[in-house]
Amino acid sequence: MSPTRRPAERLATSVTGAAAPPGAAAGKHRWLLLVHQLPAKPSNLRVRTWRRLQQLGAVAVKQAVYVLPDSPSAREDFEWLKSEIEAAGGQASVFAADTVDTWSSEELTDEFRRARESDYSTLTRAAERVLTAAKRTRRPRRSRRAANRIVETFRQRLAAVEAIDFFGSAGRDRVVTLVSELQLALSADTPAEGEGSPTDPKRDSFRGRMWVTRPRPGIDRMGSAWLIKRFIDPKARFSFVSEPPATGNVVPFDMFGVEFTHRGEWCTFETLAHTFAVSDGAVERLAAIVHDLDLKDARFGAPEVSAVGALVEGLQALYADDHTLLESGMTMFEALYRAFERTARRAGPRAVAGRRRKARRVHKRRE
Repeated sequence: MSPTRRPAERLATSVTGAAAPPGAAAGKHRWLLLVHQLPAKPSNLRVRTWRRLQQLGAVAVKQAVYVLPDSPSAREDFEWLKSEIEAAGGQASVFAADTVDTWSSEELTDEFRRARESDYSTLTRAAERVLTAAKRTRRPRRSRRAANRIVETFRQRLAAVEAIDFFGSAGRDRVVTLVSELQLALSADTPAEGEGSPTDPKRDSFRGRMWVTRPRPGIDRMGSAWLIKRFIDPKARFSFVSEPPATGNVVPFDMFGVEFTHRGEWCTFETLAHTFAVSDGAVERLAAIVHDLDLKDARFGAPEVSAVGALVEGLQALYADDHTLLESGMTMFEALYRAFERTARRAGPRAVAGRRRKARRVHKRRE
């Protein structure tokens, strides 16, 4: 006979197992639940736990019972939180289920969508306020640094919501549009700071070229080479020189005194992206990482900087050959780009959450 489970655990059925059972209905989701009991002290543990659950995008289905769509990353997040709770003297259990009490799969999905719609709505209101202020006349002009910081803050807040938008909630596209409008409005309002307007040469004149840079590529040269191959010159070849060549059909980059290098407050990656008008949300996130790592000014506060920096150092230690090092760095950038592209999700119609279920149904089964 199996041991009697605690009341909260009896919310769920078909517990454990990573794979859905045979014959599971199409369109049904598998869920992961965290049930916890917190001690009275430390007093801030309750607030810390609640904030962490909000960051994970978890939804409360009962008091002290939270749910996420079952996935390896969700399991890891809940297990870490369980360890933190137990280390503080509390109790916690993590388990998977096919159904959760009286909640249908559709009702839980709608609950997640409502939560993210609320997050997108909050971002929309904040972006609209800043955009309205940016369009006012006779306002002080912002520096380019301040304008970039405002836009990047909104991008990071949007990315944080997208990361926990498990079911493609409505409202995201409006935020994306507002952030783009905000960038245009603030760009028109910022002084040029001496770097001039970016040029827009025809990409055809840069197709099939040999691109050269300094040996032992780091974050900016790895990223720039990837950007060149991905968006500017698909047939690009790369080589390494100590000094930029005076003549020839080669294109030097990230070298002193050449066209495609640091310009004003831009690193080489940013110079190339602006010069060739590469407009892509995932590329902009990569640009923030490259800038913060290369220039070390923490302008964008990109959260991935430490991890990516460690990867670059590891690649440099692993590969003595510069060509192999550059190729490996470009592969790393392609992986990051695809991950950021997935996070941003495809644009298009998004489902609107249905009407909220009555609260009494949550507590229909009483123990």
